[in-house]
Amino acid sequence: MFNLLLMFHIAAGCVCLISGVLAMTSKKRKGRHTVSGEIYHFFYVIVFLTAVSLSILHWEESAYLFYIAVFSYGLALWGYLAGKIRWKNWLSTHIGAMLGSYIGIVTATIVVNIPRVPVLNELPVLIFWFLPTIIGTPLITKVANKYSPGKPKGISVKP
Repeated sequence: MFNLLLMFHIAAGCVCLISGVLAMTSKKRKGRHTVSGEIYHFFYVIVFLTAVSLSILHWEESAYLFYIAVFSYGLALWGYLAGKIRWKNWLSTHIGAMLGSYIGIVTATIVVNIPRVPVLNELPVLIFWFLPTIIGTPLITKVANKYSPGKPKGISVKP
C-alpha cells in the first residue's frame, strides 16, 4: 500500500512541478495559463492526499510531510479559489498563494531527495528547507508588483 501511494505521490508531484512552470511562464489569460493551472491544482490535490496518507503511515520518519502538505495545499487552494471567485484584490492573493504553494512543493521535493545527492547531502539540510523560500519570495514580490492593480507603471515616487 505504501509503495503504491508513493508512486502516485511522485507522479502527481512531477506533474505539479511541470504544470506549475507552464502556468508561471505562460501569458496570464485563458488558454495555456488556465489549463496549466487546472492541471496543477488537480494534481496538487493528489499530492496533498498522498502526502497526508504517507506521513500517517510512517509518522516517525515523515511527520514533517504532513505539515508541509497541509500548509502548501492550503496555499494552492486559497490561490485557486481566488482565481475562481475573484474577490476584491483577488489577483495578488492568487499570485502569492499559487507561487507560495509552488515553493512548498519544491521545498518538499528537495528536502526528501537531497540525502540521495552526492556532495549536496554533506551540506546542512536546513539550507534546503529555506533555499526555495529565499529564492522564491523576491520572485513572488516581483510578479505581484507587475500585476498589482492601480499602480502606475514606470513612475517612481521619491520620498
